[in-house]
Amino acid sequence: MTKRRQDAAVRSEHSVVLQDVRRVYGRGGNSVIALDGVSIGFGRGTFTAVMGPSGSGKSTFLHCAAGLDRPTSGSVLIDGLPLAGMNERQLTELRRERIGFVFQSFNLLPALTVWQNVVLPQELDGRRPNKAAVREVLERVGLGDKQRNRPGELSGGQQQRVAIARALVARPAVIFADEPTGALDTQTAADVLELLREPVRTQGQTVVMVTHDPVAASYADQVVFLADGRLAGSLIAPTAEQVADRLTHLGARGKLAVTG
Repeated sequence: MTKRRQDAAVRSEHSVVLQDVRRVYGRGGNSVIALDGVSIGFGRGTFTAVMGPSGSGKSTFLHCAAGLDRPTSGSVLIDGLPLAGMNERQLTELRRERIGFVFQSFNLLPALTVWQNVVLPQELDGRRPNKAAVREVLERVGLGDKQRNRPGELSGGQQQRVAIARALVARPAVIFADEPTGALDTQTAADVLELLREPVRTQGQTVVMVTHDPVAASYADQVVFLADGRLAGSLIAPTAEQVADRLTHLGARGKLAVTG
Protein backbone atom coordinates (compact mmCIF):
# COMPACT_ATOMS: atom_id res chain seq x y z
CA MET A 1 0.00 0.00 0.00
CA THR A 2 1.34 3.49 -0.84
CA LYS A 3 2.57 5.88 1.84
CA ARG A 4 -0.22 8.30 0.92
CA ARG A 5 -2.82 5.65 1.72
CA GLN A 6 -1.04 4.69 4.92
CA ASP A 7 -1.00 8.31 6.07
CA ALA A 8 -4.71 8.67 5.29
CA ALA A 9 -5.47 5.59 7.36
CA VAL A 10 -3.49 6.93 10.33
CA ARG A 11 -5.34 10.27 10.26
CA SER A 12 -8.84 8.78 10.24
CA GLU A 13 -10.61 8.37 13.58
CA HIS A 14 -13.21 6.11 11.97
CA SER A 15 -12.71 2.66 10.51
CA VAL A 16 -15.77 3.03 8.25
CA VAL A 17 -17.47 6.17 6.95
CA LEU A 18 -20.47 6.38 4.63
CA GLN A 19 -21.30 9.81 3.23
CA ASP A 20 -24.72 10.36 1.61
CA VAL A 21 -24.70 6.84 0.15
CA ARG A 22 -27.48 5.93 -2.25
CA ARG A 23 -27.91 2.59 -3.96
CA VAL A 24 -30.53 2.25 -6.66
CA TYR A 25 -31.21 -0.99 -8.52
CA GLY A 26 -32.84 -0.89 -11.94
CA ARG A 27 -33.90 2.13 -13.97
CA GLY A 28 -36.93 4.26 -14.55
CA GLY A 29 -40.23 3.00 -13.25
CA ASN A 30 -38.69 -0.33 -12.26
CA SER A 31 -36.00 1.19 -10.05
CA VAL A 32 -35.73 0.27 -6.37
CA ILE A 33 -34.02 2.55 -3.86
CA ALA A 34 -32.22 0.24 -1.45
CA LEU A 35 -30.24 2.99 0.34
CA ASP A 36 -31.43 6.58 0.34
CA GLY A 37 -28.76 9.03 1.47
CA VAL A 38 -27.13 7.21 4.39
CA SER A 39 -24.36 9.06 6.26
CA ILE A 40 -22.70 7.44 9.27
CA GLY A 41 -19.28 6.69 10.73
CA PHE A 42 -18.08 3.81 12.88
CA GLY A 43 -15.30 4.74 15.28
CA ARG A 44 -12.29 2.59 15.99
CA GLY A 45 -12.74 0.14 18.82
CA THR A 46 -16.54 -0.02 18.56
CA PHE A 47 -19.05 -2.82 18.04
CA THR A 48 -22.20 -1.81 16.14
CA ALA A 49 -25.25 -3.88 15.25
CA VAL A 50 -27.27 -2.84 12.19
CA MET A 51 -30.93 -3.80 12.29
CA GLY A 52 -34.22 -3.11 10.59
CA PRO A 53 -37.36 -4.72 9.16
CA SER A 54 -37.19 -6.97 6.12
CA GLY A 55 -36.39 -4.87 3.06
CA SER A 56 -34.94 -2.02 5.12
CA GLY A 57 -31.60 -2.10 3.26
CA LYS A 58 -29.43 -3.94 5.81
CA SER A 59 -27.72 -6.25 3.33
CA THR A 60 -27.15 -3.48 0.81
CA PHE A 61 -25.73 -1.33 3.59
CA LEU A 62 -23.27 -4.05 4.56
CA HIS A 63 -22.22 -4.73 0.97
CA CYS A 64 -21.64 -1.06 0.18
CA ALA A 65 -19.81 -0.43 3.47
CA ALA A 66 -17.52 -3.42 2.86
CA GLY A 67 -16.75 -2.55 -0.75
CA LEU A 68 -18.60 -5.58 -2.10
CA ASP A 69 -21.07 -3.35 -3.95
CA ARG A 70 -20.59 0.12 -5.40
CA PRO A 71 -23.00 2.91 -4.36
CA THR A 72 -24.97 4.68 -7.06
CA SER A 73 -23.82 7.92 -5.46
CA GLY A 74 -22.10 9.06 -2.28
CA SER A 75 -18.81 7.82 -0.88
CA VAL A 76 -17.42 5.10 1.40
CA LEU A 77 -14.12 5.22 3.26
CA ILE A 78 -12.45 2.23 4.89
CA ASP A 79 -9.69 3.01 7.39
CA GLY A 80 -9.47 6.51 5.91
CA LEU A 81 -9.22 5.30 2.32
CA PRO A 82 -11.90 6.31 -0.24
CA LEU A 83 -13.23 3.36 -2.24
CA ALA A 84 -14.40 5.52 -5.13
CA GLY A 85 -12.02 5.26 -8.06
CA MET A 86 -10.45 1.98 -6.93
CA ASN A 87 -10.43 -0.75 -9.53
CA GLU A 88 -11.29 -4.35 -8.66
CA ARG A 89 -7.68 -5.29 -7.99
CA GLN A 90 -7.25 -2.39 -5.59
CA LEU A 91 -10.53 -3.19 -3.85
CA THR A 92 -9.49 -6.81 -3.46
CA GLU A 93 -6.18 -5.73 -1.97
CA LEU A 94 -7.91 -3.37 0.44
CA ARG A 95 -10.38 -6.05 1.56
CA ARG A 96 -7.58 -8.54 2.22
CA GLU A 97 -5.49 -6.03 4.16
CA ARG A 98 -8.07 -4.01 6.07
CA ILE A 99 -11.33 -5.98 6.20
CA GLY A 100 -12.43 -9.25 7.80
CA PHE A 101 -15.67 -11.02 6.94
CA VAL A 102 -17.81 -13.35 9.03
CA PHE A 103 -20.97 -14.68 7.38
CA GLN A 104 -23.77 -16.96 8.49
CA SER A 105 -22.83 -19.54 5.85
CA PHE A 106 -19.21 -19.69 7.15
CA ASN A 107 -17.78 -19.69 3.57
CA LEU A 108 -15.18 -22.34 4.31
CA LEU A 109 -13.59 -24.56 1.66
CA PRO A 110 -14.47 -28.16 2.56
CA ALA A 111 -11.29 -29.67 1.06
CA LEU A 112 -9.00 -27.52 3.21
CA THR A 113 -8.08 -28.00 6.86
CA VAL A 114 -8.91 -25.48 9.57
CA TRP A 115 -5.38 -24.07 9.34
CA GLN A 116 -5.52 -23.81 5.55
CA ASN A 117 -8.91 -22.06 5.63
CA VAL A 118 -7.64 -19.52 8.15
CA VAL A 119 -4.49 -18.59 6.21
CA LEU A 120 -6.04 -18.74 2.73
CA PRO A 121 -6.71 -14.97 2.32
CA GLN A 122 -3.11 -14.14 3.21
CA GLU A 123 -1.74 -16.76 0.83
CA LEU A 124 -3.98 -15.49 -1.97
CA ASP A 125 -2.51 -12.06 -1.28
CA GLY A 126 1.01 -13.42 -1.67
CA ARG A 127 1.86 -13.02 2.01
CA ARG A 128 3.50 -15.65 4.17
CA PRO A 129 1.29 -16.29 7.23
CA ASN A 130 2.79 -15.73 10.65
CA LYS A 131 2.53 -19.22 12.10
CA ALA A 132 2.74 -18.03 15.69
CA ALA A 133 -0.06 -15.53 15.09
CA VAL A 134 -2.25 -18.20 13.45
CA ARG A 135 -1.70 -20.60 16.36
CA GLU A 136 -2.50 -17.83 18.84
CA VAL A 137 -5.76 -16.92 17.10
CA LEU A 138 -6.84 -20.56 16.85
CA GLU A 139 -6.21 -20.95 20.57
CA ARG A 140 -8.25 -17.82 21.28
CA VAL A 141 -11.26 -19.22 19.42
CA GLY A 142 -10.92 -22.63 21.05
CA LEU A 143 -9.67 -24.54 18.02
CA GLY A 144 -6.04 -25.12 18.93
CA ASP A 145 -6.56 -28.88 18.73
CA LYS A 146 -8.55 -28.77 15.47
CA GLN A 147 -5.94 -27.36 13.11
CA ARG A 148 -5.83 -30.42 10.86
CA ASN A 149 -9.57 -31.09 10.83
CA ARG A 150 -11.70 -30.27 7.81
CA PRO A 151 -14.96 -28.27 8.06
CA GLY A 152 -17.11 -31.39 7.61
CA GLU A 153 -15.62 -32.80 10.82
CA LEU A 154 -16.68 -29.76 12.87
CA SER A 155 -19.93 -28.59 14.40
CA GLY A 156 -21.66 -25.46 13.09
CA GLY A 157 -20.32 -23.45 16.01
CA GLN A 158 -16.79 -24.66 15.39
CA GLN A 159 -17.06 -23.78 11.71
CA GLN A 160 -18.14 -20.28 12.65
CA ARG A 161 -15.13 -20.06 14.96
CA VAL A 162 -12.90 -20.93 11.98
CA ALA A 163 -14.52 -18.09 10.04
CA ILE A 164 -13.87 -15.71 12.94
CA ALA A 165 -10.25 -16.86 13.21
CA ARG A 166 -9.82 -16.22 9.49
CA ALA A 167 -11.22 -12.71 9.94
CA LEU A 168 -9.03 -11.98 12.97
CA VAL A 169 -5.67 -13.34 11.91
CA ALA A 170 -4.67 -10.41 9.70
CA ARG A 171 -5.81 -7.91 12.36
CA PRO A 172 -8.00 -5.91 9.97
CA ALA A 173 -9.27 -2.44 10.79
CA VAL A 174 -12.88 -3.58 10.55
CA ILE A 175 -14.74 -6.87 10.70
CA PHE A 176 -18.11 -7.12 8.95
CA ALA A 177 -20.44 -9.84 10.20
CA ASP A 178 -23.63 -10.79 8.34
CA GLU A 179 -26.05 -12.72 10.58
CA PRO A 180 -23.10 -14.59 12.17
CA THR A 181 -25.29 -16.39 14.73
CA GLY A 182 -28.32 -17.12 12.56
CA ALA A 183 -27.54 -20.84 12.19
CA LEU A 184 -26.35 -21.44 15.76
CA ASP A 185 -27.97 -22.55 19.00
CA THR A 186 -28.32 -20.07 21.86
CA GLN A 187 -25.19 -20.99 23.83
CA THR A 188 -22.98 -21.29 20.76
CA ALA A 189 -24.28 -17.95 19.50
CA ALA A 190 -23.35 -16.34 22.82
CA ASP A 191 -19.83 -17.76 22.56
CA VAL A 192 -19.45 -16.45 19.00
CA LEU A 193 -20.66 -12.97 20.01
CA GLU A 194 -18.14 -12.87 22.84
CA LEU A 195 -15.43 -13.76 20.34
CA LEU A 196 -16.53 -10.86 18.14
CA ARG A 197 -16.43 -8.48 21.11
CA GLU A 198 -12.93 -9.48 22.12
CA PRO A 199 -10.93 -7.75 19.32
CA VAL A 200 -12.93 -4.58 19.93
CA ARG A 201 -11.83 -4.50 23.57
CA THR A 202 -8.29 -5.82 23.23
CA GLN A 203 -7.14 -4.72 19.76
CA GLY A 204 -9.18 -1.59 19.10
CA GLN A 205 -10.74 -3.15 16.01
CA THR A 206 -14.17 -2.23 14.70
CA VAL A 207 -17.02 -4.71 14.25
CA VAL A 208 -20.14 -3.95 12.20
CA MET A 209 -22.73 -6.72 12.44
CA VAL A 210 -26.03 -7.08 10.60
CA THR A 211 -28.48 -9.14 12.60
CA HIS A 212 -32.21 -9.70 13.08
CA ASP A 213 -31.77 -11.01 16.63
CA PRO A 214 -32.30 -8.51 19.52
CA VAL A 215 -30.27 -10.73 21.86
CA ALA A 216 -27.31 -10.70 19.47
CA ALA A 217 -27.64 -6.94 19.10
CA SER A 218 -27.46 -6.50 22.89
CA TYR A 219 -23.80 -7.58 22.75
CA ALA A 220 -22.98 -4.47 20.70
CA ASP A 221 -22.01 -1.03 22.00
CA GLN A 222 -24.75 0.50 19.90
CA VAL A 223 -27.52 -0.48 17.51
CA VAL A 224 -28.23 1.48 14.33
CA PHE A 225 -31.66 1.03 12.77
CA LEU A 226 -32.56 1.22 9.09
CA ALA A 227 -36.03 1.59 7.60
CA ASP A 228 -36.84 2.07 3.92
CA GLY A 229 -33.16 2.57 3.12
CA ARG A 230 -32.69 5.40 5.61
CA LEU A 231 -31.28 5.69 9.10
CA ALA A 232 -34.08 5.40 11.65
CA GLY A 233 -32.39 6.02 14.97
CA SER A 234 -29.95 4.29 17.28
CA LEU A 235 -29.55 2.88 20.78
CA ILE A 236 -26.45 3.11 22.96
CA ALA A 237 -25.66 0.21 25.35
CA PRO A 238 -28.80 -1.59 24.15
CA THR A 239 -30.74 -4.29 25.93
CA ALA A 240 -32.53 -7.04 24.03
CA GLU A 241 -35.87 -5.68 25.26
CA GLN A 242 -35.14 -2.16 24.01
CA VAL A 243 -34.06 -3.46 20.63
CA ALA A 244 -37.13 -5.68 20.25
CA ASP A 245 -39.43 -2.79 21.17
CA ARG A 246 -37.79 -0.48 18.63
CA LEU A 247 -38.00 -3.12 15.91
CA THR A 248 -41.68 -3.67 16.66
CA HIS A 249 -42.38 0.02 16.17
CA LEU A 250 -40.36 0.16 12.95
CA GLY A 251 -42.20 -2.86 11.60
CA ALA A 252 -45.58 -1.35 12.50
CA ARG A 253 -44.62 1.91 10.80
CA GLY A 254 -43.70 0.03 7.65
CA LYS A 255 -47.06 -1.76 7.57
CA LEU A 256 -48.90 1.53 7.97
CA ALA A 257 -46.94 3.01 5.07
CA VAL A 258 -47.92 0.09 2.85
CA THR A 259 -51.63 0.11 3.77
CA GLY A 260 -52.07 3.85 4.16
